[in-house]
Amino acid sequence: MAVEKKRVGNPRFTMNYFTFGEGDKTFVILPGLSIKPVSDMAKLVADGYSVLHKDFTAYVFDRRSDIPEDYSVFDMARDTAAAIKDLGLKDIYLFGASQGGMMALLITLEHPELVKKLALGSTTAHTCEENSKVIKNWIDIAKTKDGVALYTAFGKAIYPPKTYQEFEGALRLMGSTVTDDEFDRFVTMASAAKDFDVRESLKDIKCPVLVLAPDPDEVLGSDTVDDFRAEFAGREDYRERIYEGYGHAAFDTAPNYKEEILDFFLNA
Repeated sequence: MAVEKKRVGNPRFTMNYFTFGEGDKTFVILPGLSIKPVSDMAKLVADGYSVLHKDFTAYVFDRRSDIPEDYSVFDMARDTAAAIKDLGLKDIYLFGASQGGMMALLITLEHPELVKKLALGSTTAHTCEENSKVIKNWIDIAKTKDGVALYTAFGKAIYPPKTYQEFEGALRLMGSTVTDDEFDRFVTMASAAKDFDVRESLKDIKCPVLVLAPDPDEVLGSDTVDDFRAEFAGREDYRERIYEGYGHAAFDTAPNYKEEILDFFLNA
């Protein structure tokens, strides 16, 4: 399957993205916090979503190229929505993972006309001191410019122990390649979700919603699904799936995860 790397821009910013798939429906993926740009792993991402290639053309967005200081998740959502509109995308099937899920919530709330269905993976409707401890630790490590320590701390938090052991060598190798600019960019992005809280606005989301939550979630806390359950449970267009034992990065490692998204987008 061909993967095309592209860039969208306007007078305010430029943003890298890539596309894959050959379907007539539009699938937008908003990835979570990452140390390296997601576009560096474009082929790997496309292969991971191969089950959707036939029915969807996917667009995967990085964060904007030139990130300002004090760049919040609200700013990320605003810029990504602008990029989606600049590309003329509409009736999108939107999936956001972790921090990308926060962005997806904001885009759905601010631009409901864009979103046909919404899928949320390993994310939360609000951040607080308790569910930000792991991310604060990552920020502290990133400020020391120790890439191996950052990648290993990142991996230990998002993967269960067995999976981390399988990936440890690759994580250490990746950690040795982190640049000063990538450390600084990571610190800004990791700080972006401070004071994020859309719990009171969830009632305004009218499109069908799928929540995919890991248990346990060592990054955001496994109780984050409670906010979605409290608001959406009982709605016929709400679906929920809990992945036990797969960790925060269940969106990368849990079996049938992409099939669950595909079934929700096509059949729910």
